[in-house]
Amino acid sequence: MATKVRLSGEKAKRILSFFEHKNYLTFFIFLFFLFFTISCTFADKRKKDIAMHKKLTLVNQIDEISKLEEFVGDICEQAGIDMSVAMSLNLALEEAVTNVILYAYPEGQTGKVDIVAEFTGQQLKFVITDTGQPFDPTAQADADVTLSIEERPIGGLGIFLVRQIMDTVAYQRLNGVNQLTLLKMM
Repeated sequence: MATKVRLSGEKAKRILSFFEHKNYLTFFIFLFFLFFTISCTFADKRKKDIAMHKKLTLVNQIDEISKLEEFVGDICEQAGIDMSVAMSLNLALEEAVTNVILYAYPEGQTGKVDIVAEFTGQQLKFVITDTGQPFDPTAQADADVTLSIEERPIGGLGIFLVRQIMDTVAYQRLNGVNQLTLLKMM
């Protein structure tokens, strides 16, 4: 039994009259492409129109790193960022924050690490701050990845990885605060 659907507007009536003369397969193909087009349009619009500002504070204990994955995942999900990009961003942040947790503060001293995320639709920016010892990771030379493990000096691969993932990596020390800014264009 066919059910009649009431539609207002000439465009809707033309669409219905078209499908009265065609088979159901054509109708379902049309609906699929219509749904796909609407989904893509809303996904793109959601990503461009959303603005977000979030903050996470960790203490300098290595088990705090697990909170970072959820923080980055939530931001990427809300911003509509692809999972593979989200995983890369998480890797870069994990590397940078782990270095702060392990090396910024003298052994036995409790300190905190703040991570602020800002998403504007065109870019995602993470600012990592701490009041630990001054250290500019951007001043470090890139690791020579052409050397074998035995020949390569210890250290330097982390900042190399961060530089490969992010579009901009910048450091500054202001009023006793280390500030590492990681920027990814969308």
